[in-house]
Amino acid sequence: MNVEGLGQRLRGGSIGSVNYFTHALPHLDRPYFVAGTALPDWLSVVNRKVRLRPKLLEPHDTRDQTMTAELVAGTLRHFDDDDWFHRTRGFAEVSAEVGLLFRRGLAGSDGFRCGFLGHIVTEMLLDAVLISRYPAKYDVYCSILPEVDAQGVAQQVEEIAGKPIPQLAEFIGLFARERILNAYVHDTGLLRRLNQVLSRVKLTPLPPMA
Repeated sequence: MNVEGLGQRLRGGSIGSVNYFTHALPHLDRPYFVAGTALPDWLSVVNRKVRLRPKLLEPHDTRDQTMTAELVAGTLRHFDDDDWFHRTRGFAEVSAEVGLLFRRGLAGSDGFRCGFLGHIVTEMLLDAVLISRYPAKYDVYCSILPEVDAQGVAQQVEEIAGKPIPQLAEFIGLFARERILNAYVHDTGLLRRLNQVLSRVKLTPLPPMA
């Protein structure tokens, strides 16, 4: 896959998590930590076979200020955040309600996998709310990622994973230049991004808004 192909996948919705900003928001003074919070999802685009499991990361969790330590700490925080958030009563109730709204709106059909929609739309809307509430911090988020040494990050990840990960650096650069989360704060943009994700996982796209 060339750089153009990576760009098409990024703009086409081939991303893993849908709440990048939520993971990053409390850590905007630590660029490589922020990059670490995105790493599991970047890898899901570039090479889905590479998984930075906590057991693999923990020997590198030195708590110092090196690039490697910051990347590892951010990635572990991503996993901790997901583990906590997906177990909360709030997430269970909201994602279930959103899924039910989809089921009702789609005339009871679950060919769209309404439970899946409830999950990812809850995460998208969480990012949308936080972007709208903290626009200056979202600008900071968008500004710090281009400062990250993408090649250096890719090299560190390859060393930890013990295998080459072609084009990870190129993808990080593309991600840093694309404000893909802007779409979340508008209905038409949210629907477009949602349908791109559905297309990626081979589910039926949602119909246009009335």
